[in-house]
Amino acid sequence: MKKSFSKLLEGYQLFRKKYASGDNSVMQLLSDNGQRPQIMVVSCCDSRVDPALILQCDPGDLFVVRNVANIVPPYEKDEKHHGTSAALEFGICALQVKHLILLGHSQCGGIQAIFNTNNIQFDFINQWVSIINPKNTNLEHHHYDDYAKLALNQSLENCLTFPWIKNRIEQQMLEIHLWFFDVKSGQILTKENGTTYLPLN
Repeated sequence: MKKSFSKLLEGYQLFRKKYASGDNSVMQLLSDNGQRPQIMVVSCCDSRVDPALILQCDPGDLFVVRNVANIVPPYEKDEKHHGTSAALEFGICALQVKHLILLGHSQCGGIQAIFNTNNIQFDFINQWVSIINPKNTNLEHHHYDDYAKLALNQSLENCLTFPWIKNRIEQQMLEIHLWFFDVKSGQILTKENGTTYLPLN
């Protein structure tokens, strides 16, 4: 554990040297000019799936929200707390991003929790992942990774329940991308225009 924490501190020093040194550092410019990312990513909390690392982005390039199983919930305007929806609203309405990437991945524990074969009851996880409805899916013919891809379709459908997302898509001001990251190979597969998942070029 100490070694892991030391690695964090060393990484911080490298970050400072690369991005926060000098009068025209990246962080100085971002502080002076604010953030203007063109791309938003909804990704999983999984420690192996860091969008900025996978895509080799610099600070300011991506606006990212991460949650268990990279789920976009449906639009629900009520008195409850909606963290992912609030992030979507800020990214799309305030920052006016042009691209929204829904980034699923292989070996997703959140997707496996949907089926909860061990009957483990969590305080929050079971209710959260129930947003993705597996009732019409026969797991005998699907691997969990296949269902993770199907779950991306559900999140896309949920995106379209947000009036300001639907409006921007119709006006061609926003484009949504479905991406699936294979942890073992480190490869991204993408589904564009209703096709099957193919390697991202």
